[in-house]
Amino acid sequence: MMCPFCRHEDTSVIDSRASQQFVIRRRRKCLDCERRFTTYEKIEESPLKVVKKDGTRVPFQREKIKMGLEKACYKRPISDEMIENVISEIEANLYEQFDREVPSREIGEKAMEALRHLDHVAFVRFASVYREFKDVNDFVEELQPILREDAQR
Repeated sequence: MMCPFCRHEDTSVIDSRASQQFVIRRRRKCLDCERRFTTYEKIEESPLKVVKKDGTRVPFQREKIKMGLEKACYKRPISDEMIENVISEIEANLYEQFDREVPSREIGEKAMEALRHLDHVAFVRFASVYREFKDVNDFVEELQPILREDAQR
């Protein structure tokens, strides 16, 4: 590993630990200038392609999930860490279930299911865009199961 400060090629690993799923965080020390820095190693997997509604295939981008979840969770009591956990869970699940291609519908359903348990308002916001609600009846249909669950508690 090359030192980012002096460009010397010899460094030693001081500490290694797992951070997020499939990511290893390493503290390193340059053997020349003795400065310390952190590197993150992620397992390189075959890239997952998302099959869109129209049949086109695009590379999987966790940032797209993040943008959708952040919009749904806007002004809700949901931390960035909670959103990151949901995204990591969805991503790990997708790589576990699919080899090369995943339907976009599958990603949306997983995001909705996670939001259903996280925050009902964020869930309805996400569902209204994802399922393309046309009128109030669509909202009512989506809310019926949630209202029944809450009534049983």
